Amino acid sequence: MAEIGYISLIIALVASIYSIGAYIFGSRTNRTAITNSASKSVLISTVLLTISAVTLVVALVSHQFQIEYVAAYSSSTMTLPYLISALWAGNAGSLLFWGWIISLAAAAVVLRRRNQGQELIPYTSVIIMAVQSFFLLLLIFAQNPFTKLDFIPAEGSGLNPLLENPGMIFHPPALLAGYAIFVVPFAFAIAALLKRKLDNDWLTAVKRWTLLGWLLLGAGNLIGAWWAYAELGWGGYWGWDPVENAGLMPWLMATAFVHSIMIQKRKGVLKIWSMLLIILTFILIIFGTFITRSDILHSVHTFGETAVSSFFLVFLITVFVGSLSLIIYRRKDLKDDTEIGTLFSREGAFLINNIFLFIATFVVFWGTIFPTISELLSGTSISVATSYFNQVAIPFLLAIVLLSGICILITWRQISTKMLRSNILWSAISALVVVVVLVAFGTRHWYALIVYFICSFVIWALLSQWFREIAAVRRTKAITWFKACWSLLVTNRSRYGGFIVHIAIIIITIGVVGSSLFDVEKETELLTGESMTVNDYTITFNDLIPEGVESRMIVKAELDVYKGDKFIGSMHPQVIFHTNFEQPVSEVAIRSTLSEDLYLILASWETITLDDGSQTYRAGLSALVNPLVIWIWIGGGIFLFGGLVAFWPGRRD
Repeated sequence: MAEIGYISLIIALVASIYSIGAYIFGSRTNRTAITNSASKSVLISTVLLTISAVTLVVALVSHQFQIEYVAAYSSSTMTLPYLISALWAGNAGSLLFWGWIISLAAAAVVLRRRNQGQELIPYTSVIIMAVQSFFLLLLIFAQNPFTKLDFIPAEGSGLNPLLENPGMIFHPPALLAGYAIFVVPFAFAIAALLKRKLDNDWLTAVKRWTLLGWLLLGAGNLIGAWWAYAELGWGGYWGWDPVENAGLMPWLMATAFVHSIMIQKRKGVLKIWSMLLIILTFILIIFGTFITRSDILHSVHTFGETAVSSFFLVFLITVFVGSLSLIIYRRKDLKDDTEIGTLFSREGAFLINNIFLFIATFVVFWGTIFPTISELLSGTSISVATSYFNQVAIPFLLAIVLLSGICILITWRQISTKMLRSNILWSAISALVVVVVLVAFGTRHWYALIVYFICSFVIWALLSQWFREIAAVRRTKAITWFKACWSLLVTNRSRYGGFIVHIAIIIITIGVVGSSLFDVEKETELLTGESMTVNDYTITFNDLIPEGVESRMIVKAELDVYKGDKFIGSMHPQVIFHTNFEQPVSEVAIRSTLSEDLYLILASWETITLDDGSQTYRAGLSALVNPLVIWIWIGGGIFLFGGLVAFWPGRRD
């Protein structure tokens, strides 16, 4: 079985390299038969990579422990979903999954039958196949997932216990698929530069690919945040970890590119900016992969130092130097058709928005690499505190949120100051009313009031504009509100899907601010029967229950929870000891409501002998009250829905 997977990789590499040469030669000599053979080679490589990926999955599911990767990341006690997810649990498997998704994207590009960007397909396929060949070289020579052991172990090691969470099933593949999908818009951009076809055709060709990759990255980051919150037991969901930042940075840059596409297609401006943004998105993806698979930045999420880190560094430098040199070489062909007349227009606001996104990305990038730079210059690694990101990056992100509301209220052309004041006034008044209500109910934190003012302003701007457009359709067609709303949604999915996404971002922002600024934490030790209070919760420690389950030993605290005088249920934080792993895993207990989460952690325990000779337990407990956290996950669901609406083909697509 291992031989089938490995040989498939070798033949796929041969097919990929042939397609590169055949596309270049066939395009330059206008020999259709050769370019057709190149296209067939792309499809062959897709089939072969599919065979290789399926082979590894079958080996994982059927417990072929003679394969080193299978023995390292699976066991006979694992359930089917986690056996499949082991495909991307290790370095070699994740690279295979990434390469497989690239091959599927390459096949989709070759098989497309749309007119937009058709001239660019050969050169686009060359770039995609070059990237795919890079991954195949890694898999064949540096990180072979089909390496066989000299013996057959009786049992595999299994997944790290921290990975046995539903987040493992969705978070890594979403991020990896997003990374892989962005190869396509990057390849179209480079092809447009090479062919000097720098009109809007290449933008039209990449729009849906960009939305799909952007949506996958966004969903992957949100699922990762939920996973960290539910599994790691520290009470938070985002710690500005280098690997978390590695997933965030390309998403921020891709967000800027999505907006830049709209401006360039409508106004013919920001051509260099659009080209730079998509190239930097891809470069940040490779950079993130490099730091994930090297040991230059310390993180619990990395694979550590691997054999492929130096390859990715060379690849990163090559892409960076080659792409930016090509932009400089074609700079005269990237001149805008017109100029942005004023910043008091929608295109002007979009430009400022993109600049802020760029700055926010750079701030995160600088904070991520600073420990490495400080170590190179001084020999001492200086870590960057989370306060740096919160104080520097977040204000730019809030400015972006505010500008998203202003963009809705102003037109594409120059707008008079009087009209701008008129459009903004009611949104500002409504937001001010929200702030007054919050103050009346006891909110005094000035930072929270500013953020909620901005969020209320944008929500009102979005909804009022949407209602005005629905009302206009009702007057024209004499139909119900629901039918008018549905008519707008299906006829302009990009616009109204974008509305939904912006609303989701606001909801997520509200949840982040509430949980960050108003959270309460208390740590204490309790004997059996004793209680602690945190906010209006009373938590009573009833018992400590040890349990043995297969290859695990579980220590579980039994806690009764009251809110005021009302019993709301029992909660059971626990610690799990796995026989195959030295480090125990904390399983937190979470009770979520629309207003707040009660988050309980069993930190320590011991058996105590009392004066009368009887024994009891002492447990160290941490209790956190995290307001509004659930709105982050609700906003994430709305984000996914809005992104799918924007991505889904319309009648004219």
